[in-house]
Amino acid sequence: MSLRVLIVDDEPLARAGVRARLDGHADVSVIGECGDGESALALLRSQPPDLLFIDVEMPGLSGLDVLEALAPEQRPLTVLLTAYEQFALRAFELRALDYLLKPVDEERFADALERARDMLALRRGEGAGVQAPCHATRFQVRLGHRVQLVLADEIDWIEAQGDYAGLHVGAHMHLLREPLQRLGSRLDPAQFARIHRSTIVRLDRVAEMQALSNRDHLLRLRDGTVLRASRTYVDALRAALLTGEPA
Repeated sequence: MSLRVLIVDDEPLARAGVRARLDGHADVSVIGECGDGESALALLRSQPPDLLFIDVEMPGLSGLDVLEALAPEQRPLTVLLTAYEQFALRAFELRALDYLLKPVDEERFADALERARDMLALRRGEGAGVQAPCHATRFQVRLGHRVQLVLADEIDWIEAQGDYAGLHVGAHMHLLREPLQRLGSRLDPAQFARIHRSTIVRLDRVAEMQALSNRDHLLRLRDGTVLRASRTYVDALRAALLTGEPA
């Protein structure tokens, strides 16, 4: 499956940064770059891409203006880029796939690209008898010489433990021999969200969010557990909590 990408940003260095991150992916083809909203809108209408990386703030038409000018069915999968958080709610009202804060975190960028692949696979499978990707629902963990099954529905949160992932279920923590990055790609994004490079949380376990001075947030889970959410994941997490759908 190929992914046709359009990059839109009024800063040449910012466009080059996105292109450099995409160059290492054999399934990605950059079909064009635009430095303003007007030319981007024309290209989106004449040669629509699969995925759009677009800056929110640009002279003339902003990134949000560009999306609003397109009918919902004409909008490609979109990742918005900005240095400011205040556009997050409007971005998700426009059904943006993701919202990345500048300077863009490498792991967040990779997560957004992987989410785009999954969503595109679903779109291309519509009406073709292609089933949605299967998400892991149970995991085998070792307890001495025994093997125990842990259901995804039982997990409250997950933390990186080197080459292992620590599955927190109530007061217990089970070690799964799988790196967090790989495990995260197998989880249902409608149920689990990355909140830090070393932490994943089950969305329905979150009871409260509290902003910190550095734009990180503290999460309090329903059992009282407190976790730290990195600022680079907060907007996607907030959108998923509000809508009940992955951002």
